[in-house]
Amino acid sequence: MAEQTSSSIVVDAPAADVMAVIADFPAYPEWAKGVTVADVRESFDEADPEARGRAKEVYFALDVAPIKDEYTLSYTWSGDRQVTWTLVQGKMLRSLDGAYVLDEVAPGRTEVTYRLALDVSIPLIGMLKRKGEKILIDTALKGLKKRVESGS
Repeated sequence: MAEQTSSSIVVDAPAADVMAVIADFPAYPEWAKGVTVADVRESFDEADPEARGRAKEVYFALDVAPIKDEYTLSYTWSGDRQVTWTLVQGKMLRSLDGAYVLDEVAPGRTEVTYRLALDVSIPLIGMLKRKGEKILIDTALKGLKKRVESGS
């Protein structure tokens, strides 16, 4: 991913628990700010050791002022260590590449790094785009931490 923004947070839970929340797309509207729909369109085969029946393609509807968009992402899973995604199609988005990288730093404590690079169809100054990415990342990480640690 070129010109990406990243941030990290430590979650008081094992990596498997964190990845389980990340992989539970239908629950995103409950905790991921602005996500109104997260619909799994295609899944990996249960026999795939790295993806274990997880989502391959997911359709999202997002409504976070001033951005309202619908897009589909394609996912690649590396067990409970990492998940990456790329944009399949979007209305406002031209590209969206991201990753959650999980590192169990101690038993029951996982550092989660979120990397994101996006491009929209409307022109934006690079500095504004990076600021937007940073806000998206920080909001997502805080929501993820809260969701995992609440045991929901």
